[in-house]
Amino acid sequence: MDDKRSPDVARVALQLLALGVLIATSFWIVRPFLAASIWASMIAVATWPLLLRAQNWLGGRRLLATALMTILLLLILVVPLYIGVTTIVENAGQVVSWSKSLETLSVPPPPAWVQALPLVGEKLAALWQQVAAASPEEVFGRLAPFAHTFALWFVGQVGSIGMLLVQFLLTVVIAAILYLNGEAAARGADQVARRLAGPQGVNAVHLAGQAIRGVALGVVVTAIAQSLATGIGLAIVSVPFAAILTAVAFMLCVAQLGPGLVLIPAAIWVYATRGAVWGTGFLVWAIFCGTFDNFLRPMLIKQGADLPLLLIFAGVIGGLIAFGVIGLFIGPVMLAVTYTLLVDWVSQGAASDSPGPATGA
Repeated sequence: MDDKRSPDVARVALQLLALGVLIATSFWIVRPFLAASIWASMIAVATWPLLLRAQNWLGGRRLLATALMTILLLLILVVPLYIGVTTIVENAGQVVSWSKSLETLSVPPPPAWVQALPLVGEKLAALWQQVAAASPEEVFGRLAPFAHTFALWFVGQVGSIGMLLVQFLLTVVIAAILYLNGEAAARGADQVARRLAGPQGVNAVHLAGQAIRGVALGVVVTAIAQSLATGIGLAIVSVPFAAILTAVAFMLCVAQLGPGLVLIPAAIWVYATRGAVWGTGFLVWAIFCGTFDNFLRPMLIKQGADLPLLLIFAGVIGGLIAFGVIGLFIGPVMLAVTYTLLVDWVSQGAASDSPGPATGA
């Protein structure tokens, strides 16, 4: 009996080894396209209802609807880059003059209202007074290392812009392919899920799509609303480079960091240049811009996916910490699938444990 089983065991082991080598080789080949493919899948799933609306508006022509969605995706990249480059070019002379003025920079003494600020007023006034008492050479010496570090970081970011553009264009191309063949891709995902886990697998795939749409609706729409409110406030008080700061605020909001990293320095600038009245008004607006996402985001996510709010919040924050920005979508999807499978498993166990109807003798 052992002699007859040996060839079968060896064949199964070789089959598993060959399958593992095939999977590893395939993954290695597609690895450069993996990030773009994940982003394209998330974009296609999240914007699929918009594609269907565009298709109906264009008389049922899928090709024209795909072209329209592809152009919109490209504009999302081109328009912010155009605004940023135009703003930098228009203010190039001012940036140069600012950099030259650092060598003769003198900080005025702190205003009286700084010390009157609650909690941090005394410490902030003391630090301000210390900087104001220093000579321009000492101030420049303290700022020089930070300027050097920022310059090195900026050069590194500029060097990676080319690769970022390539990844984005690849994402747009893959998303366009998914737009054209979305139904076939969905059927393939359903078939694989049914083969792996039966009807529960299909339900998990559909719930994953709902989670992606819900997170996209909550995160992206909230980020747009926050960045627009931030941009309006920056424009009203005439903060320099308001367009670039608004774009930075949008990226921070998408990354779940909030616009505070933009609004806090802007509020300090407004207090220093426009006075206490304008500064206090802008500070109130900044607090509103930095906090209303706590109410808007959960409401929008709840509309897109009927899942416990705590589960969605844990998925968004945990996914962001674990996987970066793409984790905003991966985290809620994984927790949603796990939650659904767990609920189905528990409900099936409860159904099997429930007593049947009593039968008479």
